[in-house]
Amino acid sequence: MMNYDSVFASAIAELKAEGRYRTFVELDRHGVEFPHATRVPGPWIDEPGVRQDTVVWCSNDYLGMGEHPVVLEAMEKAVRTAGAGSGGTRNISGTSTDHVELERELASLHAKDAALVFTSGYVANDAALSSLASGLPGCVVLSDERNHASIIAGIQHSRAEKRIFRHSDMDELEGQLASIPLDVPKIVVFEAIYSMEGDIAPTKEICDLAQRYGALTYLDEVHAVGMYGESGAGIAERDGQSDRVDVIQGSLAKGFGVMGGYIAASSHLIDFVRSNARAFIFTTSLPPALAAAATASVRHVRWQGAPDRELLQQRASRLKRLLAEAQLPVMSSESHIVPVLVGDPIVCEQVSRDLMFTHGVYVQPINYPTVPRGTERLRLCPTPRHTEREVDELVSALSDVWTRLVTMQPVAESAPAELDTVGHP
Repeated sequence: MMNYDSVFASAIAELKAEGRYRTFVELDRHGVEFPHATRVPGPWIDEPGVRQDTVVWCSNDYLGMGEHPVVLEAMEKAVRTAGAGSGGTRNISGTSTDHVELERELASLHAKDAALVFTSGYVANDAALSSLASGLPGCVVLSDERNHASIIAGIQHSRAEKRIFRHSDMDELEGQLASIPLDVPKIVVFEAIYSMEGDIAPTKEICDLAQRYGALTYLDEVHAVGMYGESGAGIAERDGQSDRVDVIQGSLAKGFGVMGGYIAASSHLIDFVRSNARAFIFTTSLPPALAAAATASVRHVRWQGAPDRELLQQRASRLKRLLAEAQLPVMSSESHIVPVLVGDPIVCEQVSRDLMFTHGVYVQPINYPTVPRGTERLRLCPTPRHTEREVDELVSALSDVWTRLVTMQPVAESAPAELDTVGHP
């Protein structure tokens, strides 16, 4: 008979040999002192057995809203009023005033008729795309090759025909659209900001093509909401295209610092997804306290968040400039995301460990399958809460580790960058 555990153990050993084994760094965040935290020794990593203060440089809490007093107060109040959990799915006792208010706020933020909240951004993409593409007879989905795994899952689960176009390549997208009859339903799916490279999609050009060829547009704004646009509604707002994007999908866990995902669109489209998306219908809803906290965060970011948005860009620009001056391989980025190319999974892991243990800097290594082989990197995420001094200290620490670990040893030859399971199969 098969020894099942030996199969699992062998697979894990292979991951470790390739330098792709993922370790979870246990952190106790310092509340209102974000981005400071304490690293807690854990059993999953060969590490010094002492607690260590660290500065977090890879959090998706881009504006530090997870510790904002307005957000904490709203959550505490809702917990005492409504309790810890929601009690059920949205259809069966799990819809509260806090959920309804959050959806109204999100619809208003994006200037759409309605919005629908999910338990995560991943679930939002999977549920919305699978129901939309399967609900439009003969639908063809056109998807950027670098779209997130949740988008890929939603398209696969819809069983609709999919066509993949080269990253932000408008000529190829137009060619593919032109080859599909005008009366065939089409959805063009793309991201506002691609989180591993930090580049920004040509939103206007994509909307122009979609309009010309009769396609719906579905825009993932998860790494942009809160940080871009006059009110923090994202790249579509910044570029004046919000009214031309049919579905805007976002996250409540990044720029807004809480938890959950959502879509905003026309009332009929939202009602269709609400009535058909299995991952929505059969999932317990967010606790009211999370919904209340998210509403408070969205409102604050929308109406008082401009200074933090400006400071975020200042910190990101300073970090990019200092990395370039230190001759570190900072990758070109149009956004607040600052990737540093390493190109080898084992070296990438070691750089991350040395930054932590020697300098008290936490940056998680990013390896395959999150990025293609040969493009392993560190993904730096400055926030308005990082000081200029901490930016300087990060660059100094990275320069020290880079000199010892990278320039003094050859990087293992990697397979060329390829479109793999991080992208569409």
